[in-house]
Amino acid sequence: MPSKPPVSLLQFPPPFLLPRLPLNHVPNCGIRSLTPPRPNRFNRSQDLPLLESTTAVALERKAYTTPLRTGVLGTKKGMTAIYNPETGRRYACTVVQMDRVQVVAHKTRKRNGYFAVQVGSGWKHPSNVTRPLLGHYAEHGVSPKRHLAEFKVRDEKGLLSIGEIIRASWFQEGQFVDARANCRGMGFAGGMKRHGFSGQPASHGVSLTHRSMGSAGQSQGGGSRVYPGKKMAGRMGGQQVTVQNVKVLKVDDVNGLVVLNGCIAGPDGCVVKLQDAVKKPWPDMPSNIEVPVELVSTVI
Repeated sequence: MPSKPPVSLLQFPPPFLLPRLPLNHVPNCGIRSLTPPRPNRFNRSQDLPLLESTTAVALERKAYTTPLRTGVLGTKKGMTAIYNPETGRRYACTVVQMDRVQVVAHKTRKRNGYFAVQVGSGWKHPSNVTRPLLGHYAEHGVSPKRHLAEFKVRDEKGLLSIGEIIRASWFQEGQFVDARANCRGMGFAGGMKRHGFSGQPASHGVSLTHRSMGSAGQSQGGGSRVYPGKKMAGRMGGQQVTVQNVKVLKVDDVNGLVVLNGCIAGPDGCVVKLQDAVKKPWPDMPSNIEVPVELVSTVI
């Protein structure tokens, strides 16, 4: 029997018998970007603009179109007509009545990220108000309100004192306002009424589908589906509509009436939000309400 060859000290077992050692290099198993970030010599300057994706910069961009003063809540009473005594011209107008409009709370940039005034109107029995809302009214010393709304203002100068009553003289004759209200709901309407479709022909082979919408989309060429946003039959009306640049014809501070030129959205009895028009120069009206010193110290 031949003798075994001597085992050398430099001879190692097969690789599959060696213990597996932890590797420091971890392979990248993710998806490699087609456009990896590369150093750009143009981003190393000392005069780079500041980051414009912050909340403060966003408010500065909107400051030009943010009203200086708060708005009010009113009730649309109906339409009438007035005559110009100088020219004899007849103007159709809308009458809006303000009922116990009062400042309820504030929204500040430090606490909420923006400046706004919460306004309430009317009156509501405490038994018909939820307990959290009753605590909200009790905290600010205001009676329960029928309607609540929030109006953004540019800065702390537009924050009125809590509990202050806003009257019809808040607006002046000749200025322009934006009127927002929910338009009259039509219910479920067809395509002809809702979108102005012309409908199908009255004859020439059309049977019982004269007011039908027709085809809702193609077959194979369009993916055999209905595209999002397709004009079809559905619920019509009931959404908020803003009528801009409405002129104030008359103001009755005793009865709380504001007479607007023309028509606005909504049926009689709906709630209307009135605020200074954003597309017209701001009214030059001195603010007769001073902000308390303690309020200014808390919002800055």
